Parts: sequence; structure tokens; C-alpha cells
Amino acid sequence: MSTNNERVVITGMGVVAPNGHGLANFEQALRNGVSGIRHHQHLAEANFACQVGGIPQNIDDIKSDYLTGEALMAMNEAMIFGAIAAIDCWRDAGLAEPGDEPDWDTGAIIGTGISGLDTIGQKLIPLVDNGKVKRLGSTMVEQVMASSSSANIGGLLGLGGQVTTNSSACTTGTEAIVNGYHSIQSGRLKRMLVGGTEGASKYSWAGFDAMRVLARGYNDKPEQASRPMSESAVGFVPGSGAGLLMMESLSSAQARGAKIYTEVIGVDVNCGGQRNGGSTTFPNPTGVQRCITNALNHAGISGSDVDLINGHLTATMADPYEVNNWRQALGCSPEQFPKINSTKSLIGHALGAAGGLECIASVLQLSNGFVHGSLNCEDLHPDLQAYADSVIHKTQESDAQILAKASFGFGDVNACAIFRKF
Repeated sequence: MSTNNERVVITGMGVVAPNGHGLANFEQALRNGVSGIRHHQHLAEANFACQVGGIPQNIDDIKSDYLTGEALMAMNEAMIFGAIAAIDCWRDAGLAEPGDEPDWDTGAIIGTGISGLDTIGQKLIPLVDNGKVKRLGSTMVEQVMASSSSANIGGLLGLGGQVTTNSSACTTGTEAIVNGYHSIQSGRLKRMLVGGTEGASKYSWAGFDAMRVLARGYNDKPEQASRPMSESAVGFVPGSGAGLLMMESLSSAQARGAKIYTEVIGVDVNCGGQRNGGSTTFPNPTGVQRCITNALNHAGISGSDVDLINGHLTATMADPYEVNNWRQALGCSPEQFPKINSTKSLIGHALGAAGGLECIASVLQLSNGFVHGSLNCEDLHPDLQAYADSVIHKTQESDAQILAKASFGFGDVNACAIFRKF
């Protein structure tokens, strides 16, 4: 095993988001403040209090451009989202079309939060409970196993390195990036396809609706429902999609003349142990601050070097606590606080795919010189008034060099990645 300390860069990305499929469409939506949140009749029919959500559009119209009919028969929604994003990412990275031999230098960590519940709810349970097991078909296990998306993508792309799935609730997508970083930085692999994918199943979203943590009162005005950092925030909007990034050693990227979006210079994951105010559903503030600080230390930078923050910022009561944790971790006053935004204001909270989608938004902003506005936070939360100058409402051009991205999930788990413009 190599003991090199490889530098790690991003050389490709693929995105299936509620407000746009493909990098160009997604970036345009970010720049123009286009929301992908809509009212969905199937949620109303299921008597959800929150009947809005972020679901990628027109996927049925394009999926056959990527996948054969035979392949699609063995895939559920999360698998399809992930497969499209993976193929787009592979092509964006400029890699050769998969051949007969595995690519031993490339692996994948494709995370998910609650994937496969649509298949379980619509097919598996009804057929089994009605004594029709023989009608399940031969691909049921492929669709409901936790590693369904990573296994599917490993076969589509012929990946020969480690191919696996991670799942750490809402931290999943960013955690995949952290794990992929270590595989490359240590010299184990040249490339890792990382991120997350999540379907839009009502079975996945029902528990959150029952917890009363989803946005209520905006069923007739869905684009206003996701309100991170707002005084009138009433919960998060469920989202779905896939965001995958190609992480690669700098030496490999340069050897093959690949374009480089950004460098990943620092990462960390931890858990607050559900102590000192932390619980399954709320983060221990010390754990959050340590995760950010450790990522900064790993990057060899100070808090004052951070120009942009792409927050977790879900539009719950946790938003003011998150901003304060960022401030303490960066060691700055509210007046010195970096610019901050929330991609969830545009696409909702995509659970296991959130970190992947938001890291793509982060990389696009840093590499292309802009910072997108956050929707629906004109009525800034009173506890965030001191940070008003840092909250971006309308897209701005930016010369930022360093962006910090963090995600926080159920289980009091945290992940942070630091990106530097290349």
C-alpha cells in the first residue's frame, strides 16, 4: 500500500436535482434563484400535512437515454437518479467509456438515507402479505438492499476499487466525500466516485411529517416553503435526487490532463455522542464545533481564511444554533463572519443525497466565481440579525478562494469538507 500524501481534487460532477438535471441547468437555477419545490398530489392524497417537496422533473423522459429497458426493470427511483448522475459525472471527468475489464483504479462510495422504501412499500410488503411471494421477481433484493445504488453503479461503470454504501442520515453525502478523500489521499486508489442519492418515496417522508418537522402552511405556495434562517421557518421541505463527484489524486488528474474544479484540502467526521445537549435529533454544539475546527486544522488554515459557508441550514429551529456554532468554530465575531447561504432553500432537504447535491453547488460556486442567494429569508430570524450582512439573498459574483461545507444528521453525527479554488 502506498503511504503517499496525495493531494485530492474534484475532476467531475453529475447532478439530478429538483431544479435541474445536469451541471449547466443546475448552475443556472442556482444563479437565478429557481426553486425546484412543487406541490405534489400524491402527498395530498396520503393526507400529509406537508404536501410540497423537491422531486427531479422529467426523469422518465431521459432515463432511457442512459439505461436500457432491461436495466430499468431492476431499478427503483433512487437507483435511477444515482445511475444518471454517475454516468454524467464519469463523462464530465473525461474518463473512457467502461470496457470489458474493471477499472481497478476507481471505486465508489454512494450514500443514501432511506433508499428503497418505495419498492418495499409498493411491491414487497403488499405481495408478501397477500401470499404472492412468487410474483416478487428475481431483482427484488437488488432494489431493496442498502447498497443497491452503489452496486448498480459499480456494474454500470465497471469499477474495480472499493464499491460501497454509507448511511449516516443527513450527513451521508458529505461523509461519503470525507471517506473518499482518505482513500485517495492515502494512495489506495486514484479515483473515488462519491456522494449520495435519494428517492422521493412518501414512505420515506411520512415519518418526518408525523414528527411535525416538515414545512406546513405552504401547500398553496410551494416555492416559499423552504425558509432557512427565516423567522417564519416552519420546518424543512423534503427533497430527493442525486449528487455525485469524482474525487481524484492530483497526480492522476494532471497525468491524464483532466480539468480540475477545486481541491479538497481538509475534512473531518465525528459524533457528539448525544451528550451535552445533543440527542438523536439535535447536535451537541461541541461536536459540531470540533468537526469544523478539525477540518480547518487538517487543511492547515484558520477560520479567517474561510470566504464562504454552504450551511446545512434546514429551516428548523436548529438554524440559529448552527450559525453560532460556525462562528465559534471559526473564531470570529458576527461582523467578521463569512458569507453564508443555504442550497436547501432552492431544492429542499434531500436527506442522504443532501450533502452530495450541496457539495456540487459549493464546487460550482467556488470554481465559477459566484455565490447563490438563499430564498425566503428576508425576515431573518431575530437571533441571526447580527449576521445580516453575511446572509446572501441575491446571487453575487465572488472571488472567494475557500469554501467550507458541513452537514449534520440524526444520531448527532457531523461531517465537514473544505474546498479551495484550484
